[in-house]
Amino acid sequence: MNAANALRVALGVALGALALALEARAAVVKPPPREAAEAAAPAQPSKRAVPVYDGREEAPTTAGDVALWVPRIVLFPLYLTSEYVLRRPMGALVTTAERDRWPAALVSFFTFGTEHQAGVVPTALFDFGFRPSVGLYGFWDDALARGNDLRFRAAFGGTDWLTAGIADRIHLGGDATVTLRFDWTRRPDGLFAGVGARSLEDDVGRFAFERTEGAALFHVPLGGQNALRTEVGARSVQFLPGTCCDEPSLRSRIREGAYGVPAGLDTGYGLTFQRIQLGLDTRSPRPAAGSGVRLELDLSQLQSLRPAAALSQWTGYGASVGGFLDLTGTGRVLSLQATARFVDPWSETDEIPFTELVQLGHREPMRGFKEGRLIGRSAAAVTLQHEWPIWVSVNGAAQLEVGNVFGPHLEDLAPELLRGSLALGARSAGSDDHFLEVLVGLGTETVQDGFHPTSIRLLVGGNHGF
Repeated sequence: MNAANALRVALGVALGALALALEARAAVVKPPPREAAEAAAPAQPSKRAVPVYDGREEAPTTAGDVALWVPRIVLFPLYLTSEYVLRRPMGALVTTAERDRWPAALVSFFTFGTEHQAGVVPTALFDFGFRPSVGLYGFWDDALARGNDLRFRAAFGGTDWLTAGIADRIHLGGDATVTLRFDWTRRPDGLFAGVGARSLEDDVGRFAFERTEGAALFHVPLGGQNALRTEVGARSVQFLPGTCCDEPSLRSRIREGAYGVPAGLDTGYGLTFQRIQLGLDTRSPRPAAGSGVRLELDLSQLQSLRPAAALSQWTGYGASVGGFLDLTGTGRVLSLQATARFVDPWSETDEIPFTELVQLGHREPMRGFKEGRLIGRSAAAVTLQHEWPIWVSVNGAAQLEVGNVFGPHLEDLAPELLRGSLALGARSAGSDDHFLEVLVGLGTETVQDGFHPTSIRLLVGGNHGF
């Protein structure tokens, strides 16, 4: 056998052996019949229940769950307004401003000094039902001397709408301050609808006035948010011819018989005043105010010199007490406050000018009402408020209030003479010297007159606190 034949035989033997090996391996790994496999397979475990990831156990719906839908539905318009009119647009604006560095550019443009200790800022204010205005707000910290801060403001709403003010605040140490301030205002859009609980929106009359005021204010911190404030000053008010806002004048309303001539309208007045305020608060200093209780006491003494050279004197006093609960520890504060205000003449012959009576609305409780709409010899109001942070340095507040102005010492206080007020707004946090504010509010007539909304308030712009 030659080599070629031997190689062929060897290859044939090798191929045969490889075929036998593959066949044997196939026999080893061949799967068993289906019935045998199912019998031999271990039992499958039961399906695992879906875990409760939020940690809450499912419970049947209760009557309380159903009842919660009532306030949810009632407050849903407020939620929509807060979320889509205030928070989201403001958040988008602030985010854009931060991304594009608007604050740094504005600070550099409107302020002066190496530490931006002085500046002038344009302002504008729209308060529905009053004449809109534009103006300037200025500040100068450490003016001329360290610890001496100057503030000034001026606004223009027409040749008959002018206002200006200046304040010099001197720091005495320990956060105590003394502030010397001067204000002058001439406006054609004063508002009057009568005195007492039964005044009607349909009786609103307008009047023009000029007011000049100077005062010295002492502020003494007592630890935490506790503080004592005293103020002495003088004020002059003159009533001018004119009206505005497409509404009848106060004089025409008097001629129609809507009410009598209010005290001081024909003569104007000048007065001196002294005031003391005490605030006691168990909460921590802002911004982390948290939960607690606050009590405010207010006492003022005023003397007015009438044209007959007789001295007319009266006393104003009041108190406010409130409880505050921080719902989450993050500045979402629910509060309930009760307020009472009074003003009393010293004798039966003493007259109190109508613009010096107790007032609700504007910056006082019942913010759904315009300035001057509710005035009387006394007032009482209860305020339920929810305050929360909307964005950096911007806080929102929703207020639901019940109250009214009344005769001397709340003598005609009755459920049928109560009014309602609803307000939703936001304002910048920080200094009260100047702040930005947005407010939407509604005020109602008394329960006796139907309790339907008649007063609408919309405020947008810069406001001042000095």
